[in-house]
Amino acid sequence: MDERKLCAVEFTGFGEHAIDFYDGLVADNSKAYWDDHKHVYLRDVRAPMETLLAALEPEFGKGKVFRPYRDVRFSKDKTPYKDHCGGVVELGRGGGAHYVQLGTEGLFVAGGSFAMASDQLARYRESVADDVRGRALEKLLAQLAGAGWELRGDKLKRAPRGVDPEHPRIELLKHKRVYVAKVWPPDDVLHEPGCLDRVRDAWHEATPLVDWCADHIGLTEVGFRR
Repeated sequence: MDERKLCAVEFTGFGEHAIDFYDGLVADNSKAYWDDHKHVYLRDVRAPMETLLAALEPEFGKGKVFRPYRDVRFSKDKTPYKDHCGGVVELGRGGGAHYVQLGTEGLFVAGGSFAMASDQLARYRESVADDVRGRALEKLLAQLAGAGWELRGDKLKRAPRGVDPEHPRIELLKHKRVYVAKVWPPDDVLHEPGCLDRVRDAWHEATPLVDWCADHIGLTEVGFRR
């Protein structure tokens, strides 16, 4: 049996109490709750997420699961734990990524660029402004919208400095992050092997945008600032 089939057999879905765990964490985001329910997180959330990413690795590359702890150093919100579990396969931060997340809203799947350093943002805007590259992005985003994807990403309220406010792609030029997302509310499939097919199919649909980001945004040379 090849690796893909073996991983697919091993992934049986997220655990029975995965959503209940996050419902409880949203209500009581405390160390006491975490310590009392950590075994549920490890069994029903973390382990299945790792298995899901392993099953997808032959097609999309090696993934990683994000830490459950929030970085509260520069945040007014001091709650210690994330209210979701995310997994990602990425070229490098900002350079194009496939993403999957489990939380109270259910299964969240996305693809695109989730953060851009200054040099990446400059390349993104240059590409969007270009008639060939920009129109290609518009076309693939329209196709994704027709397939039920929602365009997301932080945006400026006004046109970026030096950009014509009347540019035909001004709304895309305002983006500081650009990605598409789909959400499946909690259902039986979340806890079944079919969840793997749901994520795999969605990632394949989002791959044209991930590839566009990899080609036209690329990896950063200057790093990120908070």
